[in-house]
Amino acid sequence: MKKNQIIWILITYWGFNFIGTIITPNFFFPEKNLYNMHVLRVTFFIVKIVTFYLSYLVFFPKIFKLDKPYSVIFVFLLSFLVFVSLRYMIEEVALPATVGFRNYGEKTGLFFYFFDNIYNSSLPTFIAGILWVLGKYGVAENDKKQLLIEKKQAELQALKTQINPHFIFNSLNNIYSLVYQKSEKALPAIEELSQLLRYSTKDLEKDFITLDKEVGYIDSLIGLEKLRIRNPELLLIEKNIQYPHLKISPMLLVPFVENAFKHGDFRDKGFEMRISDHDKVLHFYLLNFKKEKIKDSLSGIGIENVKKRLEILYPDHYQLDIKDTETEFVVDLKIDLQNG
Repeated sequence: MKKNQIIWILITYWGFNFIGTIITPNFFFPEKNLYNMHVLRVTFFIVKIVTFYLSYLVFFPKIFKLDKPYSVIFVFLLSFLVFVSLRYMIEEVALPATVGFRNYGEKTGLFFYFFDNIYNSSLPTFIAGILWVLGKYGVAENDKKQLLIEKKQAELQALKTQINPHFIFNSLNNIYSLVYQKSEKALPAIEELSQLLRYSTKDLEKDFITLDKEVGYIDSLIGLEKLRIRNPELLLIEKNIQYPHLKISPMLLVPFVENAFKHGDFRDKGFEMRISDHDKVLHFYLLNFKKEKIKDSLSGIGIENVKKRLEILYPDHYQLDIKDTETEFVVDLKIDLQNG
């Protein structure tokens, strides 16, 4: 329970107490000596307030332990002693000495006096205990949730910052090879990379982008990679996007494509990629043939990055199957973008 909710409960509780203890009796139970009874009701109300806040602010925080239920007995005992002592000092000592009347008769015994005030003292203590527990553990739970949210946001931001350097590094390697070969494809490659960087620099700051933008990243990346491979016509690509404005975390699919080009065998082979969003469930499938002697195509941070982000952003709403053999690398990813 939030602090402002506790405050409103306290205002409501004391508002009803004030009406029930002081105002209402004056209308429905008029006494011959109305002044005396009004004074006694005010003093009773003050005693309840003092007992309540001593319990709420001091006794429960200092004494009560949730794992030690018996500690509540000591809280109620202290509250009872405070209530009885304060009420006795005001109504049976101070009032007779100042205004000449008291609440209980002079011959009232201590046993009766204590017994008669058990209920009166228990109610404000009980309410104080309930509100304190709700406040302490409710606020603690909210703080815990907030910390988890902030932790996830910080982790996502850290994961995002890994994408750009990794992506740039691999792309620059490709362009370097073109420049080294003095290929006329180098300049278009640089232009394609600059376009990709404009996209990524702007959209990586966002939590989510539209699906068509993510697919646009992939198209640009493939366009960049086509400039260096021998047989670009061997790239089999199928896209069936019915909901282009569905939201997805930026650069979530790109690392898979990047990984395929980094470790794929494109001398006389290509790869197969299919993207669809039937029923607002994104289905991303990628098959590429691996270069010889490539034992671990998951060594880069890109794929591990995606796994972590999927777990944070789409828990219980995604399915990732990766098949990694000596000759093939297959990614089969499904994400429920409507519920993720």
